[in-house]
Amino acid sequence: MSGLTTPSTIPFPRLRPWLLAVPVLLLVAYLVLMDNGAVSQTGAFLHELMHDGRHLLGVPCH
Repeated sequence: MSGLTTPSTIPFPRLRPWLLAVPVLLLVAYLVLMDNGAVSQTGAFLHELMHDGRHLLGVPCH
């Protein structure tokens, strides 16, 4: 039985920042690239910020 090893644990502390960052980045990417005012109409400033972000990234929006 000396050849058996204990299974390693999942490195959750190293994985935690990615588990938090990926959904936030996906939400930001959706808002900038795909939203077209559906969510960002809550304020004119937010809408214009997303619109300018599309132009900055070269995404057609007109």
